[in-house]
Amino acid sequence: MHLSHFPTLGYVQRLYDFLRRHPAWVDGFWALVLLGFSGLGAVSVDGTPGHHGSVPAALAVSAVLSVVVALRRRMPEKMVLLAAATGAAQLVLDIETTVGDFAMLVIIYTVAAIGARWASRFALAGGMSAATLAQIRWPEQHSSAAGNVAIAIFTTVPFVLAWVLGDSMRTRRAYFAQLEERAARLEKEREAQAKVAVAAERARIARELHDVVAHNVSVMVVQADGAAYVMDAAPDQARKALETISSTGRQALAEMRRLLGVLRTGEHQEGGEYVPQPNAEQIEDLVEQCRGSGLPVDFRVEGTPRPLPSGVELTAYRIVQEALTNTRKHGGPNAGASVRLVYFDDGLGLLVEDDGKGAPHELYEEGGADGQGHGLIGMRERVGMVGGTLDAGPRPGGGFRISALLPLKPAH
Repeated sequence: MHLSHFPTLGYVQRLYDFLRRHPAWVDGFWALVLLGFSGLGAVSVDGTPGHHGSVPAALAVSAVLSVVVALRRRMPEKMVLLAAATGAAQLVLDIETTVGDFAMLVIIYTVAAIGARWASRFALAGGMSAATLAQIRWPEQHSSAAGNVAIAIFTTVPFVLAWVLGDSMRTRRAYFAQLEERAARLEKEREAQAKVAVAAERARIARELHDVVAHNVSVMVVQADGAAYVMDAAPDQARKALETISSTGRQALAEMRRLLGVLRTGEHQEGGEYVPQPNAEQIEDLVEQCRGSGLPVDFRVEGTPRPLPSGVELTAYRIVQEALTNTRKHGGPNAGASVRLVYFDDGLGLLVEDDGKGAPHELYEEGGADGQGHGLIGMRERVGMVGGTLDAGPRPGGGFRISALLPLKPAH
């Protein structure tokens, strides 16, 4: 059931919300109540035997203390000083305590809860001495010295309790503020981690797209140019080139579907439509594909081939793929390449060299950006992800050289 089904409760809730939004009005109301009771008390005891102070003086003290209650939240430090000065004036002018002195407890609680630390300590010291000073100034005529001491101790307790309650409220507020701050900080950290994860995923997607598209498209372009050149003179060669273009395109589409499938589901899908991640064994097929596109490639494997972690094998495949793609793009028409895979006990070594004219200077000096793609940047990121090392640059005798060492365990 909704609160609107109970009109009275709804009014009470709205009133409560209004009072919470306007605490100064609440303090002003209680200040008027305190002033009224103080006035009635001063008039009722006027002329009583043993009473100290006149009615106007008592009303003046009550008015000042009511102001203390009304402004306690706005300026707690100033109000505690005003209350202390009023109490001192009562002692000096012989104005006996009234109902208005209840404001002393209120301001002690307020300063302990929200005031400055010095004001809180000052209020505690004043509260502990107020009852004793009042008992000394106006002792009970029909009580012994021990009785007056007991009364002073007993009347000191409310002041101490008021301060303890206020200080506990301060500690509680500080604790909740710390919890809120910690929650906000954790939320910011989660947002930052999410942004980092998104950036890393985007970089991974960019590397995969570059590796898939750049290699296959470059093969297709080379084959298309060759087919156009020999279309009339050698139809069989042109037909073979078109078949290579077709198979390369299908392979590119299959890898693109695999990549998109991973992006949609967050995991590799199995089935005829998606091809598995390339591995080191498929490097030989990659070399054959490059040979078929007209790039002479010498391929050798040293050491004993064995299964490696999937991340290492994918990185090795992509490095060779990107290196041969760069040879076709930058090596010139008569360039040749060599690929070496070396299986070590603790890792895999790669060496890809060509004897072409070499890549532009900015490819390897400026981090790998060639104005169109980010091939070498992707290589370095891939190698870094598996904890390996990469060296790329021109060969002393001409051409370009890429060497990488991929350890079996990532570096920490």
